[in-house]
Amino acid sequence: MPILVTGGAGFIGSNLVRFLLERGHAVVNLDKLTYAGNLASLESVRAHPRYRFIRGDIRDAALLRSVFAEHAPRAVLNLAAESHVDRSIDAPGDFIQTNIVGTFCLLDAALAYYEGLAGEAKRAFRLLHVSTDEVYGSLGPGGFFSETTPYAPNSPYSASKAGADHLARAWHRTYGLPVLTTNCSNNYGPCQFPEKLIPHMILSALQNRPLPVYGDGGNTRDWIYVEDHCRALSVVLERGAPGEVYAVGGACEKTNLEIVRFICDALDGLSPREDGRSYRERIAFVRDRPGHDRRYAIDASKIKNELGWEPAWNFEEGMKKTIAWYRENERWAEDILNGSYRLERRGTGRETP
Repeated sequence: MPILVTGGAGFIGSNLVRFLLERGHAVVNLDKLTYAGNLASLESVRAHPRYRFIRGDIRDAALLRSVFAEHAPRAVLNLAAESHVDRSIDAPGDFIQTNIVGTFCLLDAALAYYEGLAGEAKRAFRLLHVSTDEVYGSLGPGGFFSETTPYAPNSPYSASKAGADHLARAWHRTYGLPVLTTNCSNNYGPCQFPEKLIPHMILSALQNRPLPVYGDGGNTRDWIYVEDHCRALSVVLERGAPGEVYAVGGACEKTNLEIVRFICDALDGLSPREDGRSYRERIAFVRDRPGHDRRYAIDASKIKNELGWEPAWNFEEGMKKTIAWYRENERWAEDILNGSYRLERRGTGRETP
């Protein structure tokens, strides 16, 4: 019985698919292939005997029924989502449709499938809904998000994910569907779409473009290497208790400006500019994102104490590996940047007087 991964051609999804296959699982990947879905990220497993790709939308109820009927998954990992805050400012409707309506359709189809199971297959079935720490809003200078932090989303993206989280909880509490939820901090690593901060800065630097930093660059995030997140998802799926929420974080707070300067300094050594100047000279402070949350930080003690997970990658090593991947996979990036996205800024909002 395979694991069904929705959104498996995205950044975290593609890393998760490869992670699961490497550990002996069979995987069915259902992905709509929107702008951020990229089958090139899965080229290494395209012909894998335990891997199957299906192109489709999680809002398609008939397709979901057929996928469950044909493949009889033992578990579902829901990563299908619109995920970029800037895009949610420009087009919030897309986020409502995929993140809320899509999650409802998936939960509804999974419940019908679950109710038809019997014996050990029914006892073992799980649906893991993968979410974000952004649903909790913004922290002040101190404190941490935990599983009991009240929801206070501030962007259309985080509001849509909050709605999806509430649906997942309701389907467990009302219908008994064995749902688990994770809320993770900011991921980085290979195959991340270049609109996100870290790949955007790496690729912009290598193309000798300006490095736009929002506001004063002091917005702080808790960063986690994507492989650590994949391992956390596997642990929660196998050991977590249905109905529970697990906060996943890298215990690595960095400001956006610290991130950008790290990338500049690393590239100064790896790919020096022809004029001999530092990439730091390309940093340009730009108007801040509307509603930009100031700080996120995760208390991941629950998943550590109850399930035995903690991050294995430190920031320096994870970033070095990430920078090396983008330098060694220029064709992957070129194919994206030759399309509809070319490192331009989105989500600036309406001009205010």
